[in-house]
Amino acid sequence: MAPLPRVRRGVLRIPAEVAWRLRAGHPWVYRDTLGDRPLREAPGDIVELVDPEGGFIARGYFDPEGAIAVRVLSRDPDEPIDAQAFQRRVLSAHRLREQHLLAPGGPEAALTAYRVLHGEGDFLPGLTVDRYGDYLVAHVYTAALEPHLGAIYDALESVHAPRAIYAQRRYRPLGGEAGAREPAELVRGRAAPLEVQVQEGSLWFAVDVTAPLGTGLFPDLRLGRQVVRGLAAGRRVLNLFSYTGALSLYAAAGGAQQVVSLDLQSRAHGRARRNLQLNGMPEAGHEFITGEAISVLARMADRRRQFDLVVMDPPAFSHARGQSFSVQKDYRELVAAALAVCAPGALLCCASNAARFTREDMEVALGEGAGWAKRHVRIIGCTGLPVDFPVPAGFPEGHYLKFLTCAVI
Repeated sequence: MAPLPRVRRGVLRIPAEVAWRLRAGHPWVYRDTLGDRPLREAPGDIVELVDPEGGFIARGYFDPEGAIAVRVLSRDPDEPIDAQAFQRRVLSAHRLREQHLLAPGGPEAALTAYRVLHGEGDFLPGLTVDRYGDYLVAHVYTAALEPHLGAIYDALESVHAPRAIYAQRRYRPLGGEAGAREPAELVRGRAAPLEVQVQEGSLWFAVDVTAPLGTGLFPDLRLGRQVVRGLAAGRRVLNLFSYTGALSLYAAAGGAQQVVSLDLQSRAHGRARRNLQLNGMPEAGHEFITGEAISVLARMADRRRQFDLVVMDPPAFSHARGQSFSVQKDYRELVAAALAVCAPGALLCCASNAARFTREDMEVALGEGAGWAKRHVRIIGCTGLPVDFPVPAGFPEGHYLKFLTCAVI
């Protein structure tokens, strides 16, 4: 058997199975697929990926620390990765949104909060960038991007002309969870005010672009919010894990008879009230409850309180006030508790943004929760990510967001 060709520095030979997956469109090379070969490349070094025979597959940047060793930037052997490459990707992402999201007269024409760059879906993996009015917030998920951020920020300024760019680093080391998040860092432009007002169609929201855990509005759940608005007319609505009340506001705008917002953090209700104020909506018909969801639902069930539409969008994982929640462990219990307050003929809207909690996992948890509650649940609708969150073909993990609408008997 002829020996394999020697591989020079900056070139990684990967197993045939991994090479097949990359050629099918997957953008990641996991560290555990590279074997025990010592790697001398530095964070952000551009490396070429080749198959066992030495054939070119892709080019990407190297991360010596994270579980993902290489993120694919290009499958074109003739494309250099330089400032012009980043400029092309930022401009291409902008054109996609101009054509399919922000077209004049289109359904999203009045939209000032959306994703302008969606990592793998816009062929700049490890980075997402959201627009909130005149400000951009970048989320950096790998240290491999550090040597290239200057060129990327230059491209963002050139294409989008923001007043400022903020950045949050969300590296996840091999050892597990990252540490506590710091406030966003101002990397370009002048500091934003504490409150920035953004628009989704006819509704306005107050956001904080410097907040470490979330600005106050998640652009990826926009289609789910529209579903709630379309279902809310005349219904008694319960919004679990209500955060800053975006889903509650959509329910009210859709003509809900009553809206109850439940969240573990009381300060979130203050921001929800501010959103009502921005839209000229009175608090009459709105109730704000602070507490742990399953405990509050149990008390509501004991009092025979019922709702016609229950919306639940729990975090993938949380730990606060001695209470912890994990979608993979606790979703079925949450479903059972929610069904206990569903009136006959009610609707249950279930959301999850946990990538490892697949749609199949979610449907099984719905079924098990319904069994515990001795109720029947039928899935009558499903939506996911909006157009500004594109997912490359061959990357099913990219469809992390699930929003299921269920009819309850």
